[in-house]
Amino acid sequence: MWADLENIASHVEWMEDAVSIRFRGHQRRGVGTEFDCITKVGPVRLTDLMQITEWRANHTMGVRHIGLVRGAGRFRLRRARGGRTRFSWEERLVFPWWLGGPVGGIVGAPVLRRIWRQNLRNLAARFS
Repeated sequence: MWADLENIASHVEWMEDAVSIRFRGHQRRGVGTEFDCITKVGPVRLTDLMQITEWRANHTMGVRHIGLVRGAGRFRLRRARGGRTRFSWEERLVFPWWLGGPVGGIVGAPVLRRIWRQNLRNLAARFS
C-alpha cells in the first residue's frame, strides 16, 4: 500500500476530488516535496498548494495545505491482525472567506466526508 501512497502523482487515480497534480521542482517524495493539486468539489474548482511535512517510509505521510484552503492532513499505515494493514486518513482544513470560512467548513463537512469515503473505497479496490 505504501507504494501507492508514496507515488503522489498517482493520487489522482483514486481521489475523486483530485483532478491533477503538478510538482513544483524535481522532488517527488519525502519531506519538502511541493505540488499543486487541482481540486474539484461540485462546482468549486481550485488549486491547492501542498507540501509534504512528514515522511516515515511504510508508515506515515503528512501534508500541509498552504494554498487557498489551509490546514494539514496525514496518511498513516499500521499493522493489524491477520497480517493486514490499517490505513487512517486525518484531515483538518480551514476554508477561505469566499467559501464561507468556518461556516463553509461545517456545511461542507458532510460532502467532503462522502467524497473521502469514496476515495478510501477507491484506494482499497486497488488491493483487492
